[in-house]
Amino acid sequence: MKARTLPSTYYTDHEKFDKIRKRFEKFWHYAGHLSQLSDCSAISVDHMGDLIGEPMMMTDENETRCISNVCTHRGMLICNNKSRKHTLRCPYHGRTFALDGSFKAMPEFDDVIDFPSPKDDLESFPTMVWKGLVFAGIDPSGISTCIEEMQKRVGWMPIEKYKYDPTRDRSYEIKANWALYVDNYLEGFHIPFVHQDLNTILDYENYRTETFDGGVVQIGIANKDEQKFSLPDNSPDFGLSIAAYYYWIFPGLMLNFYPWGLSVNIIIPISVNRTRIIFQGFVGDLAMLGKGAGGDLDKVEAEDQEIVEATHKGVSSGLYHRGRYSPTKEKGVHHFHMMLTEHTT
Repeated sequence: MKARTLPSTYYTDHEKFDKIRKRFEKFWHYAGHLSQLSDCSAISVDHMGDLIGEPMMMTDENETRCISNVCTHRGMLICNNKSRKHTLRCPYHGRTFALDGSFKAMPEFDDVIDFPSPKDDLESFPTMVWKGLVFAGIDPSGISTCIEEMQKRVGWMPIEKYKYDPTRDRSYEIKANWALYVDNYLEGFHIPFVHQDLNTILDYENYRTETFDGGVVQIGIANKDEQKFSLPDNSPDFGLSIAAYYYWIFPGLMLNFYPWGLSVNIIIPISVNRTRIIFQGFVGDLAMLGKGAGGDLDKVEAEDQEIVEATHKGVSSGLYHRGRYSPTKEKGVHHFHMMLTEHTT
């Protein structure tokens, strides 16, 4: 392989960061899981405002929707956390909306001419659902192959029946560029050096990485006697001891499937040298919690953050420009870099 890694400016240049960040609105982004609506009619999807600049709500009444969370009267956020009512009410002046975003009523507006109009409805965003996972965006494209790949490998899992576990929620802010965090996620190369405990669970020599249009899947093979999936006969991996499937979907979504369920990582670029990582957990098998490759995610995350922050300091050095790829261990990183340059040049 003759290719070189990204120039350090991809991690350190403010203008390049802004250009990349603007492109986020062209892709599908994870909004949530339907189980988060199990005890309510609407929830705010705060990370969407951070990702693509549009505060959203996720609602589910006959149809799952992602709609604007911005009141059409004076711009107040309507839902600050969750709502259990079948009418959405702005807390500022009392304007109300149905769960599909359509305007319902507004006090003190009886004498307003040409009111209400379609502009008083809340905007609906493109929304799609796959096995309970909800995706949305402004003008999104590019997720169909990712869904096909996940359907092939993990479609047999009852993901739509997994239960949201708020005790697994985490939010971290790190001093590093978002792409460095993705780089680190996309290779198992560092596991023996950084994750000593995880390395005893996974068979490093048989760790696998596969790329596809729009994403990457890494397949963690379990060492002997470690927790693994009970794969169906029609699985492409039947006969293998799979400890984890790690899916990344461009630009910054990570779906980590373990025998206990699903851990979601949402990567939010804040600035050229600041990144927020949001974790959500959805449990399918309580008996498997705390075991195997997904047993101590907090420890693994702390180890990764330390490495990524140190790497950001390194790539900011005037002595570093770019490196080379390992053909056997950094296939996923190379794929990400190819996509990043394709979408930002």
